[in-house]
Amino acid sequence: MKQNGLLERLAARRRYGMRPGLETMRALLDALGNPQDSLKFIHVAGTNGKGAVTAMIDAVLRAAGYRVCRYTSPHLVTLAERFFVDGKPAAGADLDAAADAVFPVVESFEREKGIEVTFFECLTAVAFVLFARVKPDFVVMETGLGGRLDATNVVKNVLLSVITRIGLDHCDWLGNTHAAIAEEKAGIIKPGRPVVCGVMPESAKETIQRFASLNGSSFHSAADCVSVAKISPFTATTAHRNLPPVNLALFGAFQVENAMTVLTAVDVLAKECGVDVSDHALVAGLENVVWPGRCQRVERDGVTIIVDGAHNPDGAVALRDSLQRAGIRNPVGLIAGYCGDKDVLAHLRIMSALATHGWAVPIQNARSLDPGSVAERMLMSGFAEAESCSSLDAALARACAWARAVNGTLVVCGSLFLAGEALVSLGAFPWEVREPDENELTLR
Repeated sequence: MKQNGLLERLAARRRYGMRPGLETMRALLDALGNPQDSLKFIHVAGTNGKGAVTAMIDAVLRAAGYRVCRYTSPHLVTLAERFFVDGKPAAGADLDAAADAVFPVVESFEREKGIEVTFFECLTAVAFVLFARVKPDFVVMETGLGGRLDATNVVKNVLLSVITRIGLDHCDWLGNTHAAIAEEKAGIIKPGRPVVCGVMPESAKETIQRFASLNGSSFHSAADCVSVAKISPFTATTAHRNLPPVNLALFGAFQVENAMTVLTAVDVLAKECGVDVSDHALVAGLENVVWPGRCQRVERDGVTIIVDGAHNPDGAVALRDSLQRAGIRNPVGLIAGYCGDKDVLAHLRIMSALATHGWAVPIQNARSLDPGSVAERMLMSGFAEAESCSSLDAALARACAWARAVNGTLVVCGSLFLAGEALVSLGAFPWEVREPDENELTLR
């Protein structure tokens, strides 16, 4: 992206943080001519799996021959990751052109209204302008935080709402029970439009089903709509399909849940929205989707390294269980770094069932927890050994030497920011990176 362009102007807005609510976003989009109203959306919310489900639906629809744009957050390394057009990060020139349309309006809006527009609100407005110019068949859009008051929830032309597994994360914003968080996520449901519910705790499922009923929306539970005969290769049937075995591109047993959600979503799109997707396109999409930093396997100098963005206890359980089911080679060492607001001790206690040695690192974020504090928590959680490291590269060097000596496996997790940094360091990030971009202060 050009110097003094989108990134620089957005970086200044990181100080504005988050502001749940739709009034500012609606007023800003009114001033921009409501570009989002020309688009058709598949809107995805949830605690865990929402990004993967968004990426899978995008890949499946493109395999079926449709033009698709995709909006996700956060970015691991570069801002362009958030804005996908036809399966690729948006070109820098196109992003800058969209930003050039948005920022004069933002600045005028702020002068006249006296209200600051946040980082995420600006990015979402840029996405709508960019995608309206592309004129895709569909936009698959992930919420940032929550759902009901998320900046993405201004859209009207929603074909389908999808809500993935609910977990306990961002409890200070969303509530401290599965039902309370599900209520916030269910805020994306639109009157009369179908809802797909992923596999999740019963209290969360009941809450989403209740909100669907209140909105006159048909409700479809992935757990009820999909029968799985085999996990690897993924072999499943629905009322409308009997798929051949699928070699899921994304590693991890939890991706089976995500694939079930996608199958249900595609069946509902076909039945209620007239979106034709063949079995061949479904298989092709699921087998070719790219979604980095989620249980991604990397080989380096004879060492297997699993890179995952799991940063909450539910994510840690999913990662641990996936590695155990995959028969990951013992012993296991953990390289971990965290934002300071996460339940680090709970996360590490879960991972200690798998890992014995730990290397604590800082993450490239203003809220990074000190590596010394992480190392202390590793020992408190039951790790046999834990070492504080000044950088990820230093930790990788020491951990790889240990893994080669004991014929072990390494896992990197604790933050999506750390996952992105690790993939770049390991040469495994799938898209071009000239220089990592700054991210927002709040990990979405």
